[in-house]
Parts: sequence; structure tokens; C-alpha cells
Amino acid sequence: MGTTTEASSDCISCHQTNYNEAKDHVLLSFPFDCLQCHNTSDWAEATFDHNTTNFPLTGAHVATECIACHADGYAGTTTLCSGCHLTDYNGTLNPNHLALGISINCEDCHTTNPGWEPALFPNHQDYYALNGAHLTVANDCFLCHAGDYNNTQNTCFACHTTDYNNTTNPAHAPAQFSTDCESCHTEIAWAPSTFDHDNQYFPIYSGEHQGEWTLCSECHTEPSNYSVFSCILCHEHNLTDMADEHSDVTDYVYNSTSCLACHPTGTASDD
Repeated sequence: MGTTTEASSDCISCHQTNYNEAKDHVLLSFPFDCLQCHNTSDWAEATFDHNTTNFPLTGAHVATECIACHADGYAGTTTLCSGCHLTDYNGTLNPNHLALGISINCEDCHTTNPGWEPALFPNHQDYYALNGAHLTVANDCFLCHAGDYNNTQNTCFACHTTDYNNTTNPAHAPAQFSTDCESCHTEIAWAPSTFDHDNQYFPIYSGEHQGEWTLCSECHTEPSNYSVFSCILCHEHNLTDMADEHSDVTDYVYNSTSCLACHPTGTASDD
């Protein structure tokens, strides 16, 4: 039998069995200095406060088992999100983090809230710039993505088809306006638009052509290219008659470009 002079003041000298039987202590190489976490009154009243370490526990981490992060012991445990969550990163398909090359700095977009939500996407500009009116809906991701972040269209018309179809002044769909929205509109607002056919190009909403047409395709024979137009098809000017009528015009050419050059407002008296 030992003597009192041989007794150790180290807790572990008496409580090695308690240590060995305690959950995860051996597996995680808990320190032998019991007083770091326990008091001398009750083992169950553990006083270890993770928040005093260099990795405070918040959100979903609060309820996480120690073994989930400290499987290799306490020394050297990474504090980087990707150190524990790289599998989550690689397995996330909507949006596909790996395919899109999204940063592995999880904290750029996520907090420690359970379920990874809500998430932000501060580098949206790297994929699709949000300007003007789009900035006002930047936090309403569902409005454009509808829950599918991989197959979202990035053309104006893809999102604004309903706006196009419902516009009546002028009526876009019946007149077969171009679906290239940005050719007339900006991202600031739909109105005012930059499209002014009468003053910028040719008077079709006023003058002699007002009410004389229905579809843009009556003049624009290539719907995908509005720079192509025809005067001759609408007015049924035949080559022979036009040649006789323009016999006194120098360098006369029978084509629509020449018609516009001489008749910029669509009247016979244009110079």
C-alpha cells in the first residue's frame, strides 16, 4: 500500500478509468489535465467553453459532436470551412460549385446557420452583372432563377417574354418587334426606350406610311437583322417603270437602299 507522500495531485492519477470511459476522451486525445473542463464537485458539470478558443461555436456548429471536427485529435484541427466541408462543396449541384469554379471560402456566401441557408452570392458580377433595375431585385434570387441556378437564361428576352408579349404601345408581338430588348431598352427602366423609328430611321408611325403597314416584316425581310429592309416589295415598283421614271437621275440604281437615300421621309418630293 502506498503512503500519502506517494500520492499525486494530478487528477488523472486517480481518474484514469473515468477518463478512459468518458465519451471520445481517448479517441480525441483529450488532455489529461481534467481541471481544464471539470471541477472537483461533479464530473458532469464540465466547464469547457469552446468560445474561448480561436474557433467560437455558432449556428449549426453548436450542436455538432466533437468527433465530427476533431476526428484526428485536438492538435492541428483546421479552422477553415473547406477543411471540414469540402465534401459538401463538391457534392453541391445547384448551383454546381465545382463546375462554376465558386470559391471554396464558404464564408464568402454562407454563415454557420443550419442547412447552408440563407446564402449570399457577392460575386454575382463575375457571372452576370446586375445593374440598374436589376440591383433592386439582387436579393430576390428566385425571381430570376426559380430555384434552378444551373440553367438560368442570361438573355433579356428569356426573362422578359411576358413584358414583350403584353406591351401594346407599340404592340411588340403583333408587329414582330425584335426580341433583342437591349437594342431599345436599358437596364435602368423600360421607359423611356431609345427606339424612335420615325426620327432615328424612317417615319412609319407618321407621314404617308402611318397606318399603311401591320407587321415589321412587311419592310424588314430578315427578322433577325433589322438593318435589312425593302421598299420595292411593299410598293410593287417594277424595274421597267422605275427605270423610266428615274431616267433623269444620275447613278440611279434599282434597290431599296437607293430609294431610302433619295426619299428619306417616304414622300415623292424628297430630295
